[in-house]
Amino acid sequence: MASRSSARSPLCTPADHQWSRRRLLGTAAASVGAAGLGAAGLGGLFQPAIGAELVKKERQVLFIWIDGGMSQLESWDPKPNTLFGGPFRAIRTSVPGIEISELMPQTAKQMHHLAIVRSLCTQDNSHSAGVARIQRGDPKNRGVTYPYFGSAVSKLMGPGESQLPAYVWIKPGSGGFIHEDAGFLGPQYGALAFGDGKPPENLLRPDSMTADEDSIRHALRDRLNQRYAQGRRPLVSGANKYVFDTARTLMHRRELFDESSFSQRDRQRYGTHEIGRHMLIGRKMLEAGVRFVKVNSYGWDTHGDNFNAHLNLMPKFDQAFSAIIEDLAASGMLDHVLVIAMSEFGRTPRINGHIGRDHWPEAWSLAMAGCGLKRGLVVGKTNAKGTFVDSEPLDIGSMFHTWFSALGIDPHKTEYLNNGQPLPIAHDDQHACTEVLA
Repeated sequence: MASRSSARSPLCTPADHQWSRRRLLGTAAASVGAAGLGAAGLGGLFQPAIGAELVKKERQVLFIWIDGGMSQLESWDPKPNTLFGGPFRAIRTSVPGIEISELMPQTAKQMHHLAIVRSLCTQDNSHSAGVARIQRGDPKNRGVTYPYFGSAVSKLMGPGESQLPAYVWIKPGSGGFIHEDAGFLGPQYGALAFGDGKPPENLLRPDSMTADEDSIRHALRDRLNQRYAQGRRPLVSGANKYVFDTARTLMHRRELFDESSFSQRDRQRYGTHEIGRHMLIGRKMLEAGVRFVKVNSYGWDTHGDNFNAHLNLMPKFDQAFSAIIEDLAASGMLDHVLVIAMSEFGRTPRINGHIGRDHWPEAWSLAMAGCGLKRGLVVGKTNAKGTFVDSEPLDIGSMFHTWFSALGIDPHKTEYLNNGQPLPIAHDDQHACTEVLA
């Protein structure tokens, strides 16, 4: 976040939430053979039992990032009729004894699929530090920049059988190749962002070029890349090749961006608003086999008029989130997709002079569902006023242990190698939240 003078308004501005962006290379990238199991020569192996077993092993992640800070008191941990509780009621859910905010009536019906953690206690209360710290898991300082969770999963689990980009980001605004997410892993493990869910520009082959000419050009580029890679760091040359190969793959998977394929019923269920459209595209990416899909929602930094803001924002989130949970459960995908919905921190219980809630990392909540997790439960609690955690506090490092474990990755036995230096994938002094692990 930019520095603030004493005369500046205490409210955040849109500039405080801007991320650096890099345009996707590959304007003239060439085509590649079709992705998928059939194209990989595995079609003959796909007897039903074998196919089901492979699907079980292909675990995926849907990471829903609510940028700016969703209020836990207006969502997962309501405190009605208390000093700081606000005007909204708590409502019953599909799990007896568990209540959430009345602003989430559709999600309440899906509670039997969810696991809520109400005892997050993190440290950074600024966006500039909090966003990166939360998405990197806040490992110990080892003199290197750790990867975001999406990049970590991309590195540790790979793209899978789909051969699609392992880490895609569906977000408002512009897209591009966000190499910064990868940290020391190297730029090829960064996020491929689709601005407004749209494909990269110039994805189609020019009409003036034939398929044969395109193939010849690709072969030439491959040979030149091999020559370029000699004597250079593999992280750099590998990233260059990855960007072009990714573009080739996407040229043959243009249907992933075809919103006309969605039924009118699905459009209405998810919502025609931004997060609804993007969540529906995210579902399509998961169905196609993308390993890690991040869906972004901006505008949650409610320093002013918090209650009206959440009255506007929460129903959109509720509609899109409940719809994708329902669909993933109905299709059986929830058995191998880990769903995480969270912000960089929560909001203050105390209401400020602008009738808003400020940043509050001391006691907040997130929601999860899917593979490796128990369902229909709440872990942790805050005190009666919602001011502090009243059970074991969980820092973000604990959640990284939890998520890796849910994906079948042992965070105590798995390491990164950075130029030969072994590094832990999660904070070595923290542990998984075992109460939610199946």
